[in-house]
Amino acid sequence: MSQKKQIIHLAIDGNEANVKNRVGSNVYAWKIIDQLHRLCKNSHHWQITILLAHPKVADLPKARKNWRYVYVQPSKLWTQWALPIHLLLHRDEYDLFFTPGHYAPRFCPIPYVSSVMDLAYLHFPDQFRPEDLLQLQSWTKYSVKKARKVLTISQFSKREIVKYYGREATDIIVAPPATNFAKSAKQPAIRQFFKKHNIHRGYFLYLGTLQPRKNIVSLVKAYDIFLMNLLATSKEAKDRTLARAPQLVIAGKIGWLSDDLLDRIKNFAFKDKIIITGFVPDNFKKALYQQAKLSFLLSLYEGFGIPPLESIEAGCLPILANNSSLTELFHDANFTVDPQNHQEIAQKMLEFSQLKPSRYQQLLKQKQLAIKQFNWQKSAKIILRELRKIYQE
Repeated sequence: MSQKKQIIHLAIDGNEANVKNRVGSNVYAWKIIDQLHRLCKNSHHWQITILLAHPKVADLPKARKNWRYVYVQPSKLWTQWALPIHLLLHRDEYDLFFTPGHYAPRFCPIPYVSSVMDLAYLHFPDQFRPEDLLQLQSWTKYSVKKARKVLTISQFSKREIVKYYGREATDIIVAPPATNFAKSAKQPAIRQFFKKHNIHRGYFLYLGTLQPRKNIVSLVKAYDIFLMNLLATSKEAKDRTLARAPQLVIAGKIGWLSDDLLDRIKNFAFKDKIIITGFVPDNFKKALYQQAKLSFLLSLYEGFGIPPLESIEAGCLPILANNSSLTELFHDANFTVDPQNHQEIAQKMLEFSQLKPSRYQQLLKQKQLAIKQFNWQKSAKIILRELRKIYQE
C-alpha cells in the first residue's frame, strides 16, 4: 500500500438525519451520525464534514475541530445537482463520501458508500406512489451499482441486494439498527393519554405506521378468532368475558392505502375492543409497550424490524412474522407465526394471554439478553472500519 496522509477526510450526506420528526431511515441516519461523532471525539485520524441542504436541526452533533457542517446550495435537486458539483469542486478536500440515505449522486468524483434499508419497492410496487416508486427504482439502481460498498441493516437485505443488483456479498456492509426510545412523557400526561383512548393494561399492541405490508388486517382477523374462541370456551356471561379480554390497540400514523383496514374495523363484530389511536408522539411509545401484554409485527416484508427490540426493552414480549429479516431477531418458533395463518396467530394470543407471570418474566429476560447484540455504537464501528478499508485500498 502506498503511503498516504494519516487523516481521512470523510464527507457525509446529513440530510436524511437533518429533520425534526424522524421515522425509519431518518432515525437510522441520525443515530449513526451521532455515534460517529462520539467515536471520533478524540481521534486525530478523521476529519468529518456533514453536508446539508438546509440549516442544521438542534439535535445533530455539535461542530468541533474535526467535525464541521457545510451548507451546499441550491437545495432543489440537491442530490443530483448541488451535491455532485460541490464534491467535484472540492474533491481535493475529501477522501471518501458516505450517504446513510438511499441515494447517492449520479456522478461522484470520489469513492463512496451508499445505503439501502430494504427493497420493499421491488416486492410491493403497488404500495408506493408512482413518482416515489420511479425514483426508488432508478436512483437506487445506479447508487448501488457505482458505490464502492453498500451499507444495509440485515443479512436478509444483504441477500436481497446481491440477488437483485448483482453486487458481490463482500461488497455489502451489514450494520443493524438498535432501539431508540425518546425520554418518556411525565406520568400525568401518560395517564391522560390512556384515559383519552380508553386503553386498559394488558392489551395486544401494534405500534407503527398503518400500511398494507404491515399486514394489520391479519392481526384483526386473528383477534376476531381469539375473541370467538374465548366466548366459546368461557363459562362466564358473554359481556363479562369480553370485558376481561385484552383489547387490541393499533397505534400509529394512518398511512397511505389504509382504507381497507379501517373499513374492516368499522364492520368488526367486536369493534369496541379495538382502539385506533392515530399518530403517537415518541415520548408515549415506551409506555404503550410497558402496559401491553403482547406486541405484534406481522409484516409481509421487513428490512429489519426495530419495534420487536423496543417491545422487549420496554418489558413486552413480541410475536413476529416468520419471514424476511424478522427471523434474524429470534430463532425461536415460540415467538414467530405464519403472518397469513389467522388461526395460528389467534392461538399465540391465547397461549401468551394465559401464561403465568413467572414464565412470562423468564422468557422476557432471555429475550432482553439476546437483543444486546444490537447496538448503535457497534454498528457505527463497523461502518468506520469499512470506510477505513476503502481509504487504504
